[in-house]
Amino acid sequence: MSGDDHRHERRNAEEITFPTLNSGGLTLRLFDREQRTWSLYWASSRTGLLYPPVSGVFTGGRGDFHGDDTHDGEPIKAHFIWYDITPTSARWEQRFSRDNGRTWEPNWTMTYTRA
Repeated sequence: MSGDDHRHERRNAEEITFPTLNSGGLTLRLFDREQRTWSLYWASSRTGLLYPPVSGVFTGGRGDFHGDDTHDGEPIKAHFIWYDITPTSARWEQRFSRDNGRTWEPNWTMTYTRA
């Protein structure tokens, strides 16, 4: 998802199921050609809503995406980080800030491995 090379996809979607939580969702990623940024949207099967995006770029093998959101009814800042990106794997981390970005609390990490 570099966005710098016209041969790469400029949109993709990923569906995930969490059997132990009896829920799932869909991530939609879109590349804005004019702004040269990615926007990542999350849709939850629990609510049926498409949540506000986090937006950002990939630089030096790392992707940083920021946005406004809510958690348990409270306004927060969200930060998604993609890192350790290889042709066969990648790591993803989600962080929330309740103090307008002064401090960040990691609350979810995933490792992706190509099948």
